[in-house]
Amino acid sequence: MTVPSREEPESSQERAVPSAGASQERVPPGADEAEVRRREFAALLGEFRRTPVLVPLGDGPAPDSERGLLTADLGGIRFILAFSDERALARYAVARGEPAREWTYQTILGARLLDVAVPAAGVPCGVALDCADGEEGMVFPPVRGIVPDEVAVDVDKGTGDAR
Repeated sequence: MTVPSREEPESSQERAVPSAGASQERVPPGADEAEVRRREFAALLGEFRRTPVLVPLGDGPAPDSERGLLTADLGGIRFILAFSDERALARYAVARGEPAREWTYQTILGARLLDVAVPAAGVPCGVALDCADGEEGMVFPPVRGIVPDEVAVDVDKGTGDAR
C-alpha cells in the first residue's frame, strides 16, 4: 500500500477518534435507553469536534491545490469522507479497489468540517467518518445539533423550528 501523501495539517496533534462501537455501556434498569443513546452520541460528537481527522482530496483532474474534499452522495445528501487515521484511510482505499493509489489529504478539525465545510457545500451535507469500517464507522448527518441550523435539513428555514 502506498503511504498517503499529506497536505499541511491545521493542527499538529493527531489522535484517534473513538468509534461508534467503542461504548458498550449497558443501560441501567429503569433508564430511558433513548436518553442513554443520545448521551453516548453527544459524547462521540464532542470528541469528533475536538479531533483532527484526515480528509482526502477529490480525485478530479484539477491540481491538488484546487481539488475539493472527497465526498459521496447518498439519498440526496452529500457526505464529506473523513478518516480517523491513515489505517482507516488505507482500509477505504482497499475497499474502493485502489490500494496502490497515492491519497492526498488534509488534516482538519472535526468542528471545522461541521461548522465550515458542510455549510460551504451548498447542498444538504454531513460527514461520514471511517466509512469502510461498517458499524465501527460514524455518520454525522446534516441535522440540528450537529451542523449549523441554517443548513440542517430538519429545520424549517422560514421559522427556524425543528420539523
